Amino acid sequence: MKFNKWTVGLAALGVVSLASAARADETNAVMTTLSSTTISGYVDVSAQFNPNGGGGIPAVAGPPVVPAVPAAPNYNFGNKANGISLNVVDIALDKPEDATPWAAGYHVEFWVGPDGNTLGVGNDIRQAYILLRTPVGNGIDWKIGIFDTIIGYEGTSSGSNPNYSRSFGYNLEPTTHTGIVGTYKINDEVSIQAGVADTSYGGSGAYNAAANTTGLYLPTWLGAVTLTAPDNFGWAKGATLAFGVINSSGNTAQLGGTGVVSGNGDGATSYYVGATLPTPNANLKFGASFDYLNARDVSANAWDVALYSTFQISDKLSLNLRAEYLAGGYGAGTPGTPVNGGAYLTLTPPGTTDQQAQELTATVQYNLWANVLTRLEFRWDHVDNGLGYINNYSNLGSAATPQKNAFLLAAQAIYTF
Repeated sequence: MKFNKWTVGLAALGVVSLASAARADETNAVMTTLSSTTISGYVDVSAQFNPNGGGGIPAVAGPPVVPAVPAAPNYNFGNKANGISLNVVDIALDKPEDATPWAAGYHVEFWVGPDGNTLGVGNDIRQAYILLRTPVGNGIDWKIGIFDTIIGYEGTSSGSNPNYSRSFGYNLEPTTHTGIVGTYKINDEVSIQAGVADTSYGGSGAYNAAANTTGLYLPTWLGAVTLTAPDNFGWAKGATLAFGVINSSGNTAQLGGTGVVSGNGDGATSYYVGATLPTPNANLKFGASFDYLNARDVSANAWDVALYSTFQISDKLSLNLRAEYLAGGYGAGTPGTPVNGGAYLTLTPPGTTDQQAQELTATVQYNLWANVLTRLEFRWDHVDNGLGYINNYSNLGSAATPQKNAFLLAAQAIYTF
């Protein structure tokens, strides 16, 4: 170890020892590294009321099956109907990349609480990845480890979404991947993402890279393109249009939230298109998304269209609205199996009308206290065709009568630190 002349002189006089100086230098190096690390997170709590015992789970064709997590319409994670819940405590450590060409950093995020137990990643690790930059062109930024999916209008962190409950579309998409993904910004208007993963978590389980029916080993492939309107678009500047595809391989048995469905290993493909649009009124914004899930593993498919709007009434008060239309069915395979463990509907048997469902959500958000987000939300789910919702959790596994409607009234508070 190299010491400066002052330290060597003090050691010669017996004032300090080189061993203690070495320990001090090591401590200073660690403290210097930690000084660039930030700690952040949030505490998320909610209260949820579901009339008549709650929305329940989608009814299944044939003998009733009790699912592992009876939570559908799965507004969030787990069963929270008619109760007050600690959803999750989020703790994140960040060392962001600096402006140098070969910059490096990291992000580690933990979920502690009920939601962490149902996310599917394991060990309460929400995300954990290394950040690396390679000076190719404008620079490619890489994430290596466990990271959020690159598609979707909504994300896993509730406070970043416009509503307390999550959309149909969110539940059709993967949520988290274990692999590597790179982001390249061509210019201010165009950026692209591409990556590969061994595991892709979605719903109540994971797509694991494995050999398909032909014996070919195929991991999950990820790709997305985002377009952003430049400043010369006037009031529409900042509008975005995103396209994404995720092709997962392996056995997607977890797509049947009951955990009793076995696939053939051919995986699934998720397609996504999303847009955000400002308006001439700076307080009003719109959004839209389209999701399509082709679950080749069990010969099922589902698609969803969602419309969003946000009206900022004042600095602290806003109104967020969402409307969705969801449809899906089987071309073949096991009748009455949910699209995935987190989805809201049960697909209808082959040869019958595909299931069709809608939902309307209104969320009032008011930030009265510093660092605290508070919400009050009403949601209505309705099934047009196919199987309905079981309206009483006490009847799970028995001959409960499917209902066409499910309702939710919820309050949420999130403290961010």
